[in-house]
Amino acid sequence: MFAGLQSPAPARAMPYHEFYLDDFQPRDHYRPLWEHIRRAGQNLLAEKARDAHLALHTEGVTFTVYNDSEEGIERVWPFDLLPRIIPAREWDLLEAGLRQRIRALNLFLKDIYHGQRIIKDGVIPAELIYKGKDFQRHVLDVDPPHDIYTHISGVDLIRDIEGRYLVLEDNLRTPSGVSYMIENRIVERRILPEFFAHYRVRRVEHYPDLLLKALRHLSPRGADAAEIVVLTPGIYNSAYFEHTFLAKEMGVELAEGRDLVVKNNVVHLKTTRGLKRVDVVYRRVDDEFLDPLCFRADSALGVAGIMNAWRAGNVALVNAPGAGIADDKAVYAYVPEIIRYYLGETPILANVPTYQMTDPHDRELVLSQLEGMVVKAVAESGGYGMLMGPASTPEQRRDFTRRINEDPRNYIAQPVVPLSRHVCYLDGELESRHLDLRPFIIYGEDIDVVPGGLTRVAMTKGSLVVNSSQGGGSKDTWVLAD
Repeated sequence: MFAGLQSPAPARAMPYHEFYLDDFQPRDHYRPLWEHIRRAGQNLLAEKARDAHLALHTEGVTFTVYNDSEEGIERVWPFDLLPRIIPAREWDLLEAGLRQRIRALNLFLKDIYHGQRIIKDGVIPAELIYKGKDFQRHVLDVDPPHDIYTHISGVDLIRDIEGRYLVLEDNLRTPSGVSYMIENRIVERRILPEFFAHYRVRRVEHYPDLLLKALRHLSPRGADAAEIVVLTPGIYNSAYFEHTFLAKEMGVELAEGRDLVVKNNVVHLKTTRGLKRVDVVYRRVDDEFLDPLCFRADSALGVAGIMNAWRAGNVALVNAPGAGIADDKAVYAYVPEIIRYYLGETPILANVPTYQMTDPHDRELVLSQLEGMVVKAVAESGGYGMLMGPASTPEQRRDFTRRINEDPRNYIAQPVVPLSRHVCYLDGELESRHLDLRPFIIYGEDIDVVPGGLTRVAMTKGSLVVNSSQGGGSKDTWVLAD
């Protein structure tokens, strides 16, 4: 069972290991878990792994993987039963850094859609903003409720060889994965209750309560009168499970665009008893499909006139339209400067070094070293539009060279950072796999960072691709109390 762990990594030559030290001893916060695994033995772990899969299957916890022909394949959520554990002191640093980052990005969005002071002061090039796919001119000079644009964020974190946390991406449009974070915990508690006897683990199951409180806070008619809906593109969307999960857990309606109508700049839900006014729309529909009167005229997923209702202050849209410009991967490189500019503080969490393809020097450097780079399309997510240099073919590198030269604004590049690893129980063996972490932040009356997040795992040995849409799996994430 332990065959996959018998080669301790030489110091500094291998990625950081979350579970054990260079001398192959478990880190202090993993010792109780390690001892329990040794006592449990392979048969019990195999039984627990089967129970976990059965529980997820029975509960219908699924996700969709798209193949090359873009036909979705629904699968049971892949879950590894050995949790990732984060000590309290380590989490305190992450929480402070995430709060700082979201506060700064929210101020950035307010400025970009109003005075644009940061451009006038020469901190960010105007071209970077105006040529961004997610910069929405329809949002200029609109004041969202309480000046909040980034209500729900999922920030992707990785660890470098030294174990230092780095921000890989900011996801500020419609970040997914929070339902799986909660389902992971529910399954873990059901399948392995004895694990929890050894640790004081902070809760994540209250996320829907925090979200509902934040949504009510945004209601133009006051929190007590708030009527809230989750707006979904429908059953063919890869995150549809999450949309239904959140609506059910919050006790609010799940609606598609055809279920809503706008009259006199007020949004209504069609019901069997007539129209019901809606105050807050937690929309899981991208900007370009949100309102055919403003964005794509052929969209059947959105609601005609909903942007006018928002501009009139009659409905809150979550996240605010146009928020995506703040998680444009080209803007990401400027986030440390954004923090300094608006908050006057030193960034607590560092970025991964990033090359701008609009810079001729950066572009020449990257194109000469593509095999060691990760190239990303700036407005894509979920692992799409990406070149993983070390795993790429010469043909793929030639293709990306052409794409970058044709449209440099659409790409950034980062050196390959070997993601940290963790022990997983896979096919009857303990093996190490690469992973990242997506904590979720809710910005309502306060900024709440849920203690945990979605740990995504590369299920293929040696792979650095952790996205579920690309075949990645997940772990429960335990943040320990003091």
